[in-house]
Amino acid sequence: MSVGLRVAGVLGFCMLLMATCGFAPSISQSIGSDAIVTGTPVYEPTAALRGGERFPMGAQLLLIREGNAEPLVPEFAASADASVSFDGGAVLFAGKKRAGDKWQIWELTLSDRKVRQVVTSGDDAIRPLYLPGWRLVYAQRTAKGFELESARLMESAALTEIEGAGAKPVVPLTYMRASAVPADVLADGRILFEAGFPLGEGATPEMFLVYADGSGVESYRCDHPTNAAGARWGGRQLSSGDVVFTHGGSMARFTSPLAHEERVVAPHGEFAGAVAETASGSWLVSARDSASAKFALKLWKPGAVTMQTVLARAGESLVEPVVVAEHERPRRHPSALHDWDYGNLLALDARISRDGALKGVPATVRLETQDATGHAVTVGTAPVEQDGSFFVKAPADRAIRFVLLNAKGSALRQEHGWLWIRRGEQRICVGCHAGPEHAAENRVPEVLLRTTTPVDLTGLAGPLQRGGN
Repeated sequence: MSVGLRVAGVLGFCMLLMATCGFAPSISQSIGSDAIVTGTPVYEPTAALRGGERFPMGAQLLLIREGNAEPLVPEFAASADASVSFDGGAVLFAGKKRAGDKWQIWELTLSDRKVRQVVTSGDDAIRPLYLPGWRLVYAQRTAKGFELESARLMESAALTEIEGAGAKPVVPLTYMRASAVPADVLADGRILFEAGFPLGEGATPEMFLVYADGSGVESYRCDHPTNAAGARWGGRQLSSGDVVFTHGGSMARFTSPLAHEERVVAPHGEFAGAVAETASGSWLVSARDSASAKFALKLWKPGAVTMQTVLARAGESLVEPVVVAEHERPRRHPSALHDWDYGNLLALDARISRDGALKGVPATVRLETQDATGHAVTVGTAPVEQDGSFFVKAPADRAIRFVLLNAKGSALRQEHGWLWIRRGEQRICVGCHAGPEHAAENRVPEVLLRTTTPVDLTGLAGPLQRGGN
């Protein structure tokens, strides 16, 4: 073999080795900016929804810059969950200074690598995301599971002026006996979060929405999975407004025109979720060929037949990629809550449902909540008008659900999951789990023609009764 051929062979082998075990330089440069990824020996993406640990053998944030990968915070025993600020200059992350510590929330300034703790709690705090208005959202471990909380990033006169002098530094956003973990903050300011379906009751991962003050909780779409294979997690919003997520063995998206998910036609593989969109429109994806392999960081142009490996590390999965760049600041939600112990809920037509027509005529609606052990208890009932409308005052900041009853008191339709209404929230819904593709007729609801005073179902007037099925 000639020297030239021998050198070419060595170079070819080196390029192959870099592409499969480390960096492929031309591909890493095509990202167009720095990126951060979490490296971990074992990754269980939905474990937090069961109250478990996603990184049972630890994790470390890696900064990908100019063809190199280096620890972002080498002084930490563990780090994960990178979230880049809107100006691209700082990073929120969950970290442990020492191996025995609880996960806490920290912020790193990229220009000088200074780190400060922004959330201090007695138990694990994970998955931080920046919110507009100098706040962040994260998941805080509680006795009931992981709860979404909003906290101030800093104290300032400007923030006090925006929020008011009486605003609380830390605000719970979810109110149920089940875990919720934030996935993304959408352009309209709503928080996309993961929880089990039915909400507050089930175990199949699904995606939901809530405003930054905890109001307006709802499903992102109503085409819910019917089995574990349809589980959805890892949602991220693209610049187009679409939300891309994974089922594990495939990817899908929610688009504005459709009331159901749309399949993403991608190369075969298993996906960890949470894609990151680059400036060129390509996606950074955590993918692997089989369940026995580790997740590698790959670059994929939607529509291409193959994915290109950006980084792979022996014995480690690379997950939760983010691009270090300036990006659009979401709209800030102007909260209209009041410090009441109730909220008002108007149903325009409870007969409307994506489940089809009712087999009977609703006469009353029963409101249920949960006792200290999680059992359903009846708060009270309210009449349902002939057009399906009802207007009630419901207890605030606790799990609630509705059951439609006929004149004999038998259930015609009931919610299997739970929702909540915030203090002072004024909420209108179309129907009974109607979905965005349904709308009530354009007329004044009969209940408001009869009275503008909601039926008091707060339970403050008497004891709660065990019941419901």
